[in-house]
Amino acid sequence: MTDVGADQSAGAGPRLPSLAAIGDLLKGGDIALAAGVIFILVVLILPLPPLALDFALATSIILSVLVLMTALFIQVPLEFSAFPTVLLIATMLRLALNLASTRLILAYGHESTSAAGHVIEAFGNFVMAGNFVIGIIVFIILVIVNFIVITKGSGRIAEVAARFNLDAMPGKQMAIDADLSAGMIDEKEAQRRRKQLEDESAFFGAMDGASKFVRGDAIAGLLVVFINVIGGMIIGIAQQGLSFSEAARSYTVLTVGDGLVTQIPALIVSTAAGLLVSKAGLSEAADKVLLRQLSGYPKALAMSAAVMTIMAVLPGIPMIPFLLLGAGAGTLAYMLDKRSKAQTQAAALAEAETQAQPVPAEEPISAALRIDDLKIELGYGLLPLVNSPDGADRLTEQIKALRRSLALDMGFVMPAVRILDNVQLEANIYLIKIKEVEAGSGRVWPGQYMAMDPGGGQAQLPGIHTTEPTFGLPATWVDAALKEEAAVKGYTVVDAATVLATHLTELLKVNLAELLSYAEVQKLLRELPKEQGELVKDIVPSQITVSGIQRVLQLLLEERVSIRDLATILEGIADGLAYTRSPSTLVEHVRSRLARQLCAQHTTPEGHLPLIALSAKWEQAFAESIIGQGEERQLAMQPSKLSEFIMAVREQFEEAARQGDAPVLVTSPGIRSFVRSIVERFRGQTPVLSQSEIHARARLRTVGSI
Repeated sequence: MTDVGADQSAGAGPRLPSLAAIGDLLKGGDIALAAGVIFILVVLILPLPPLALDFALATSIILSVLVLMTALFIQVPLEFSAFPTVLLIATMLRLALNLASTRLILAYGHESTSAAGHVIEAFGNFVMAGNFVIGIIVFIILVIVNFIVITKGSGRIAEVAARFNLDAMPGKQMAIDADLSAGMIDEKEAQRRRKQLEDESAFFGAMDGASKFVRGDAIAGLLVVFINVIGGMIIGIAQQGLSFSEAARSYTVLTVGDGLVTQIPALIVSTAAGLLVSKAGLSEAADKVLLRQLSGYPKALAMSAAVMTIMAVLPGIPMIPFLLLGAGAGTLAYMLDKRSKAQTQAAALAEAETQAQPVPAEEPISAALRIDDLKIELGYGLLPLVNSPDGADRLTEQIKALRRSLALDMGFVMPAVRILDNVQLEANIYLIKIKEVEAGSGRVWPGQYMAMDPGGGQAQLPGIHTTEPTFGLPATWVDAALKEEAAVKGYTVVDAATVLATHLTELLKVNLAELLSYAEVQKLLRELPKEQGELVKDIVPSQITVSGIQRVLQLLLEERVSIRDLATILEGIADGLAYTRSPSTLVEHVRSRLARQLCAQHTTPEGHLPLIALSAKWEQAFAESIIGQGEERQLAMQPSKLSEFIMAVREQFEEAARQGDAPVLVTSPGIRSFVRSIVERFRGQTPVLSQSEIHARARLRTVGSI
């Protein structure tokens, strides 16, 4: 016995997991939907027992009610974008149940009125009230309401909505593109709107076709009832031997009940379709919209109350219903009117307070003519550089430090930098503009680091290989996880904000002269100590104007000479004014006064000033090529000679760079400015000093000669 029990439990054991597995399989929504569609197809082919038909009819009714309630409560039609599919499935389910009930009615209708299930019997007896003529009339009225009124109207709305949506689609797409170009929305929002536009067009197009399902369902229901009545009468009288009255009673009750059970869900779903397509212009649930709009005009309710009251006192009209409705409408109109007046008064008070506040003056059109001295435009992908939660890495903090550093190094505060986004740029592109003209651009990746090989080669790390925007060196953008590895390999590693700030620094050093405005020079002169201010009064404007001083300072800045020692510069200008008014000549005189500063600027950490001297041959060549007198002097050297000179300078300085030196080029005072004008064209950062600009205490180290 024990062994047998063990065998039975062992045989029964595997069944439980298999049932659980089937349950888990049916939990999936896709499996449930597939099973439902297969059930509909099975019903079309195989007979259905009356009990199963009752459950299926109840399912059809609750499904139709669920669809109607969903259509009522959704905010916008797209929230129920699956409606065309639901409509098709519901229509197929009703037609399949029609076929199943027809099979039962024609096969067993002669036996009893419950041959097709108790649901059909109950609907038939309840609606017909013992008279099959009443049932037929009620059914015909329901079909007329569904087919001619609801279905026809909702189909027309769906057709017009689909056509209008398709016609308006190009204009809506252009509006989205215009908002994106104007910066009102970002790329992500534009993609969302385009997707919504596509969904709307697809939905209304599908609804246009789905409305034909409802119409076909109504026609099919009418035909099925007609066929069932005629077929049932023929079978009952000719095959089952029933009398005409018995056949009429049995088959009519079953047929009308079947028609009502399927037609009522069809009417509900048709109403849901009409609600869905008719609320295309609404953005709220139907109950809220109807309540707000119908109660928005208390006068309409008051007039309705007056009409109800008048009808209540007319002869022959029952007084109580109309009087109660009139009183209710009048009370509601009074309450709504009172609330409307309170809201109007509150709005008037708020408007009065707003008008009492000073209205900001409209910006004059002339403000549009102003230009920004410095501007950085960022692609939308670089906004984290400005809004970074880590304040130390923000671009704005680095620019503040840059302005402070340049003020200490060069002697004046550069203009503020305006940072703004530009949606027309690619995500990782930035532009640097000086006086609204593009001076430089580059591409950086926030959150990543630029790794550069100090030897000038490409960093051997996985990442984005690119060119460093400031000096044009090979570089690689790597992820933050590789930062430590890059540092261990000896690479120079900088973040995106530092790359941009470095690019800005070099561009500013090249264009400092343009940024020194007349107003800035006036400010520098006003801020001089009182003792030195007396010197300014002596020479301005009797001997030189503020514009003349500005030009001298700009010429110094063009060669990256700091103007922080403004007192010494003004003394040099005052001395030079005794024999010249030329800014270029005054600059040469001032530079000799700044000899200590110039030598210190280029002295190595070891305390030496590396230099490359210009040979006597080239000194003489330049001296002989200068023509004109005084301020009209200019260089007229043969092009072949200039090419030879340029080649010689390149070779000497490249050799010095290979030795690790950054020397200055030393010439005689008379030709320095002319040599500098040639050198700056191909080596803009190479300093050119005259012999009078070499300080007496400077420790010189000659690294070559030209």
